[in-house]
Amino acid sequence: MIKYVLRKLASWTLMIFIATNITYFLANMFLDPRARYMEMKPPPKEEVILAKLQPLNLNPTESIFVRWWRWISGIFTQWDWGKDPMGVPVNGEIAYRIWVSAELVIGATIIATILGISLGIYTASRQYKFADRFWQGVSIVALNLHVIVASMLVVFLALWINKKAGTTVFYVTGAANIGVEGTWHKFLDALRHVAMPTLALVMVSFAGTHMLQRSLLLDNINADYVRTARAKGLTRHAAIRKHAMRTSIIPVATQIAFSIPGIFGGAILTETIFAWNGMGKYSVATITTNNIHGLVAASAFGALLTAIGATLADIAVVALDPRVRVS
Repeated sequence: MIKYVLRKLASWTLMIFIATNITYFLANMFLDPRARYMEMKPPPKEEVILAKLQPLNLNPTESIFVRWWRWISGIFTQWDWGKDPMGVPVNGEIAYRIWVSAELVIGATIIATILGISLGIYTASRQYKFADRFWQGVSIVALNLHVIVASMLVVFLALWINKKAGTTVFYVTGAANIGVEGTWHKFLDALRHVAMPTLALVMVSFAGTHMLQRSLLLDNINADYVRTARAKGLTRHAAIRKHAMRTSIIPVATQIAFSIPGIFGGAILTETIFAWNGMGKYSVATITTNNIHGLVAASAFGALLTAIGATLADIAVVALDPRVRVS
């Protein structure tokens, strides 16, 4: 198992390296860091702009291969991903925004996954009963609910709660307040900020897992091995829990693992509405601000998440399917 994972990690490391370098060349072809300076009033002269970009390794008149070698050498020797056209280090921006997004996205993913799988098992074992029809209806509405609409509903709910309580129970902007001291107070402050955007993400993401888990479980409930288990004396719920669920949860686990990169990058609308400076907003900002090094670093982070998701999917399959472990 360990050797298998190490082989997968090695192959994914090579893919990340190739994808990141391709992104670097493409970013240099389509983005022009001089545009940031041309927007100034009055715009600096060309030679002044190039003089500012040269120490940042962003001078477009210099050979791209020379710039690439300087950039890749900085990563391998100093783990320096470069600077944006204004001289802001990319490392600091990425390091800060990763944790901002992680605080929001990881919690929402865990909650949505647990909720979706639980509802899938619950409704499949009660097929066509009231609970099944009710939660299917809720999930259908959630599947068609845009994240902007969900976020606005959550903001309205938070403001209503705050008004009824007569104080600020939940915040709808920012990830934390400045000046909060003490571990417990910082935790409570973070919780009050993250609760509403997390709820918005859960509202639009649990339904897909619910419907997939329900459909897969229904396919396995009437399988021969489940009927055999019931014939040996297991109740319907015990047969579902011990046999059908184990098989049907494998595709769900794989889907969730591979959705990790999309979850981080796709939270941009939620981050924008709730004023969170996470990776989603930063990835888009790198394009609009012609931030070549920032775009490449964000793309490398996305590739890393894809590798992590693929590895987790493989581990999940091995852990859940005895046939794979034997092979």
